[in-house]
Amino acid sequence: MESLIVTVNRIQRACTVLGDHGGDTNLPTLWEALPSVVVVGGQSSGKSSVLESIVGRDFLPRGSGIVTRRPLVLQLHKTERGLQEYGEFLHLPKKKFTDFSMVRKEIQDETDRMTGKSKQISPVPIHLSIYSPNVVNLTLIDLPGLTKVAVEGQPESIVQDIESMVRSYVEKPNCIILAITPANQDIATSDAIKLSREVDPTGERTFGVLTKLDLMDKGTNAIDVLEGRAYPLQHPWVGIVNRSQADIKKNVDMIASRWKEREFFASSPDYGHLASKMGSEYLAKVLSKHLESVIRARLPGITSLINKSIEELEAELSHLGRSVAVDAGAQLYTILELCRAFDRIFKEHLDGGRPGGDRIYGVFDHQLPAALRKLPFDRHLSLQNIRKVVSEADGYQPHLIAPEQGYRRLIDGALNYFRGPAEASVDAVHFLLKELVRRSIAETQELKRFPTLQAEIAAAASEALERFREDSKKTTLRMVDMESSYLTVDFFRKLPQEVEKEIPFLRLWFIAK
Repeated sequence: MESLIVTVNRIQRACTVLGDHGGDTNLPTLWEALPSVVVVGGQSSGKSSVLESIVGRDFLPRGSGIVTRRPLVLQLHKTERGLQEYGEFLHLPKKKFTDFSMVRKEIQDETDRMTGKSKQISPVPIHLSIYSPNVVNLTLIDLPGLTKVAVEGQPESIVQDIESMVRSYVEKPNCIILAITPANQDIATSDAIKLSREVDPTGERTFGVLTKLDLMDKGTNAIDVLEGRAYPLQHPWVGIVNRSQADIKKNVDMIASRWKEREFFASSPDYGHLASKMGSEYLAKVLSKHLESVIRARLPGITSLINKSIEELEAELSHLGRSVAVDAGAQLYTILELCRAFDRIFKEHLDGGRPGGDRIYGVFDHQLPAALRKLPFDRHLSLQNIRKVVSEADGYQPHLIAPEQGYRRLIDGALNYFRGPAEASVDAVHFLLKELVRRSIAETQELKRFPTLQAEIAAAASEALERFREDSKKTTLRMVDMESSYLTVDFFRKLPQEVEKEIPFLRLWFIAK
């Protein structure tokens, strides 16, 4: 089960890289689904000492006022005996810190990079992994200490800002609260206990830690608290003995401090019967075991959320489109594939399956015949006009058999009437094709992520259609001229008998089609 914590650590690091670090959003995120242990306590409650005791290293910044100004995500990785201990920051992934005083400095520098030299706070976490044979697999999140008043250099809103940040973490149902309270303070005034009671009234998610047991007044003890009578929790209270200020100044080895802590509980007349369940080593093992059990219980939900997130991202990626290769050949292939997708949609509009082609057919089946029926053939082919045209064509020379020149002039005059509707039909089809191009581009899903290519395809199609329109007009007028062979002399001989009827005049084959 220890591998579960390692896996969750990796997911948590990935979330941080992607900007999902919880604590500053009300939206459900993968980070929020991952169980973690959040360290909560007032200023000078001993939070830093507890964390350093669990790690076995002196690595956290110290000082007066607000020292922790950004959340610190501390991931502990147990390694084999004999391997060197080191720390690694997520923002410096290739740099190993074997000198833990440099870890402290980097935490300070990284905090200043985000907040400046002021005493402002930031919800963006610092991610630190420590690899050591002296730790257990565990993830802890250290938050700024709760405070009651703003001191010099701090904004007036600092008290509420810190509480809001802490609440945003501890309110999440997957959060395990490590409430730090000094033993020389009345439990009723503990900031950590007060906050944990509000967000976890049953105490199901809260571990109580009592620090500074060695600093209590003589003749007093914290047995009522440690045995759960003063403030009962569902998990047992754990007592911690912090390093003294003198030990900190002397840089007393943390392993030696652990030994002194065990000696304190074992030799204490008040806490001797609880010695096996006291101390930072025991606290780390209890938290690690509990974190494993919580991860195991939440595992189906975490897996479901990850799978759902993957599906949503895959769907979004499909909508946005896959990445485009950088080499020219692959890019040309991609462009050709996109053009083929557009061509397929355009053909569906023309050939059926999508609307549009029927309107082009309507130009020839309705619009053009209607225009032809309105042509003034009855006036042009009236007997009076025919006599006039024939006589003008022949002049003073009488015709022997048929007035051929007059017939030709009548034909030319009649054909001129067809030119207007024929050209108008070409323009109408051109307009419809331009509209189909626009619709086809809009309906080609693959093109939506390439607006520049859309514009280029539209421009190329418009240029081609304009060129085709001019060629089509020339061809259409040429076909109109070719239809003169359909008018024979026999047609004009029958004209007097048909003059009172509807004139079945020139039927252009290309128009009828």
